Amino acid sequence: MATTAGAAPTAMDEKARRTRDLLASFYNTDPAAAGAVPASPARPSPAASSVSPLESINSASFNPDVYMDVLVQQSNLEGLLQGHVKMAAEIKNLDTDLQMLVYENYNKFISATDTIKRMKTNIVGMETNMEQLLGKITSVQSRSDTVNTSLFNKRENIEKLHRTRNLLRKVQFIYDLPTRLNKCIKAEAYADAVKFFTGAKPIFEAYGDSSFQDCKKASEEAMGLVIQHLQAKLYSDSEPIEARAEAVVLLKQLNFPVDNLKSNLLEKLEDCLLNFQNKPTNASIGDISKTFRAYLIIFPDSERRLIELAHALFTNRYETVRETLKERIPSTDLLAMLRGLWEDATAIDEVIPEAALPAFSLETTRDIIRQHIATAFLHLQTEISDVLIRTHSTSNEKLEESQLQTAMEKSKIKVSQGCIDLLQEFHHLIDGDTELIVKLKGLIIDWVQEGFQDFFQKLDVHFHLLSGRSKSLSQESNTMDSVQIDKIPTVLVLMLAQLCVFIEQTTIPKVTEDLAASFSGGGVRSYEYGPPFVPGEICRLYRSSGEKFLNHYINMKTQKISKLLNKRFSTPIWIKHKEPREVNMFVDLLLLEFNGVVSEVKQILPGLIRRHRHSDSTGSTTSSRSNPMREDMLNRSNTNRTRSQFLENHLAKLFEQKMEIFTKVEYTQESVISAVLKLCLKSLQEFVRLQTFNRSGFQQIQLDMEFLKSSLKEFIDDEAAISFLLKEVNNAAHERCLDPIPLEAPILDKLINAKLAKIKEQGPNV
Repeated sequence: MATTAGAAPTAMDEKARRTRDLLASFYNTDPAAAGAVPASPARPSPAASSVSPLESINSASFNPDVYMDVLVQQSNLEGLLQGHVKMAAEIKNLDTDLQMLVYENYNKFISATDTIKRMKTNIVGMETNMEQLLGKITSVQSRSDTVNTSLFNKRENIEKLHRTRNLLRKVQFIYDLPTRLNKCIKAEAYADAVKFFTGAKPIFEAYGDSSFQDCKKASEEAMGLVIQHLQAKLYSDSEPIEARAEAVVLLKQLNFPVDNLKSNLLEKLEDCLLNFQNKPTNASIGDISKTFRAYLIIFPDSERRLIELAHALFTNRYETVRETLKERIPSTDLLAMLRGLWEDATAIDEVIPEAALPAFSLETTRDIIRQHIATAFLHLQTEISDVLIRTHSTSNEKLEESQLQTAMEKSKIKVSQGCIDLLQEFHHLIDGDTELIVKLKGLIIDWVQEGFQDFFQKLDVHFHLLSGRSKSLSQESNTMDSVQIDKIPTVLVLMLAQLCVFIEQTTIPKVTEDLAASFSGGGVRSYEYGPPFVPGEICRLYRSSGEKFLNHYINMKTQKISKLLNKRFSTPIWIKHKEPREVNMFVDLLLLEFNGVVSEVKQILPGLIRRHRHSDSTGSTTSSRSNPMREDMLNRSNTNRTRSQFLENHLAKLFEQKMEIFTKVEYTQESVISAVLKLCLKSLQEFVRLQTFNRSGFQQIQLDMEFLKSSLKEFIDDEAAISFLLKEVNNAAHERCLDPIPLEAPILDKLINAKLAKIKEQGPNV
């Protein structure tokens, strides 16, 4: 591949070089090449001798005889034919290129000829017009000189009169100045009074002691009153800070000492800024910027203090915005506040650029928006948790048939709709083309994507906390504290498992689609951190957590039922058990607990439509559907022969096909119900192995297992596996029995029918 890639550019360079040489020879642009004398075929030039004959075909020293001799010597017939074909193709391409060059230049020559013809046509008659124009310009210039000469004396007199008039106006202004100043004092137009007096001050300094002595004295008395009024305004608390600043400016223009007022005025400015922060409607940021500008003019050395005041003002205002985030305000309201602060900071920056308020505002705005996004995700997690907590606050009570299903749907809606609402909220943050949005749009997009990644990860951790599990707890661990099991509602764990499936299959794809549509184009983060939102990773996380919760639910239910079974099963003294009259109480307890499992599972998990009832699993049907041991034992009354038959059955089991009892649990009603029942029967088998039975005790276990076999058919999908486990319980009792003589079939059927009739009479109260 590298050789091919390198050969292609080389071929292109060769073709370009040959094209340039062709153009140079056509237009004769290279005098050296045009005037060069080709080398003799018999004696090549020294330069050509250093080049291979096969490579000098495009050079000026090319010798066709030598080229052919070398080519014949170095190539076979097939190579010569290929060279012939290649050279013919190149000649054809060169002819085509040369023809195209001639055609293109021909069109250009025609266009240039037409242009020259049009220029000749337009220039005809222009010389005559230019001569006429020159004559007219000369005539105008001569007449203008005549007029200037005749008006020169009059113009000089007019200028003298104009200067005299201006001087008289100034003199009149000086005489009228005291009257003007008194009018300004009455109208409180102190700025005009200062402007008039400072304008006349140079004249008073020059002629105040002679010609305008009275005017100067009267004007100074009037300005004394102006200074008194300005001082009174400066020290008055009722005057706004802008009016005080204006008074200081005017006093400074009158050379009145104002440096001693600096501390007092800065304190007043602090009070003004505090009032603006508490009641922004009483003043505008424009007024404050004007005040800052006035202070900089009055006190040039107060810049540092003004910068501190500006930073303190905006720090307090941004802190107020942070406080509002605790109430989870809408994104539009937050953006409006931040946009207003940004505009205010920009306005102040025009007066005090050294304060760098836009940079400070941008950095603070970034932190606030990031906090707003994180707070929104935290609130959503809290709302989801509240829905689940309300569920387990009522889960220990007697629930109606649809309550769990309703709670499950509410949880799904809260997760899905909550994410959609957040996306709509965050979309307002990037919807706009203002300067602030343009600067932060990329970061906001990254924060939203990072927020969803972090939200789903933290929500998964929270689900584990609600279930009583920690993230370090392995899926295979089936041990759990009994106190913890009693405190944690099992239905909550089942809801968490189904909610994980919903998040993986529905919520994550929807969020991914919306992020791609509205929040793409971020990438402000450094590339080494990877993409902000990785849906595949989140899906794998919730797929794993869902399986853990489902197995955790099965383990919790199994341990709870097994604990009750152990207590009930270990109470009777089986070695002294009386002849069975009815089904044991532990069977009723098992069915009661199992009905509770069925009720929870049916409301939360989806069910499968049964096309037919499974009659077998992957193992032998004979060992799970029939009861050959009972039939064989009915034909034998001798205990020794019965035990001998039992040994034969054990030997036969070694050669039977192995049955797969415990398979992977699916998110279906049948799978979870079967898993719980299988584990409970397996526990029951272990409890039986810890007891010793007499004949009646063994017969009681036989009766109980046969009743369970008929009672559990409507709940289970894998009937063969359940039958096999019931048989294993019966076999365990047979092993632990001192005299394993089973009940006869008629008696067994009679007792089972009696129990079924009793249950039917009790009806729904059971």
